[in-house]
Amino acid sequence: MISVRDRADARCVWAYHLMGHEARACSVVVGLGSHDLGVADVAVGLYRRGMAPLILFTGATSPTTRERMPRGEAVHYRERALELGVPGSVVLVEPRARNTGDNIRFSRAVLEEAGVDVSSVLLVSKPYEERRAYATASMWWPGVDIVCASAPMTFEEYVTSIGDERLVVDMLVGALQRLLVYPDQGFMTRQVVPDEVTAAYERLCRSGFTSRLVA
Repeated sequence: MISVRDRADARCVWAYHLMGHEARACSVVVGLGSHDLGVADVAVGLYRRGMAPLILFTGATSPTTRERMPRGEAVHYRERALELGVPGSVVLVEPRARNTGDNIRFSRAVLEEAGVDVSSVLLVSKPYEERRAYATASMWWPGVDIVCASAPMTFEEYVTSIGDERLVVDMLVGALQRLLVYPDQGFMTRQVVPDEVTAAYERLCRSGFTSRLVA
């Protein structure tokens, strides 16, 4: 169990990570690989709503997905989409990306090679990765409208789906740290972080939610 204060701070950080975009028709749905097959489900839902004529899944494997998705995140996402009835002809795979920057750069290259004219992207990620995905895509895919989407879940619902509240808070903290430090390294565009979000992040760090921080 975590404290009431820590849980309130986690909700604050969770809300900041959500971009609050309204889904609209785009050139393509791009699903960012992770441990969460729910990303594939959201991408399929957007396709079925007519939000894009094409889906691209991107992602290799990571230490957290190697056992669960041995054929690679993007491949497993595609298999999930096919299970849900999406025609294979509209699902592309980018199987090499190992970080968010790779996801964007490699997806862009695959679509260019396929001759797909992209003016807008529905970018699907885990809920707490929306803002990081947006900031990264804004850096590596300039001139393209980016609309972020994820499973419509509250912090509490996501904790229930994962089954480990401390791990979820660690991931929220890690995602925010990257938003703070990666712009200086040229990995993403800088996002405005409200003072109350920064304060919540710092308190969570002091409470020991640091396992997902980068050096």
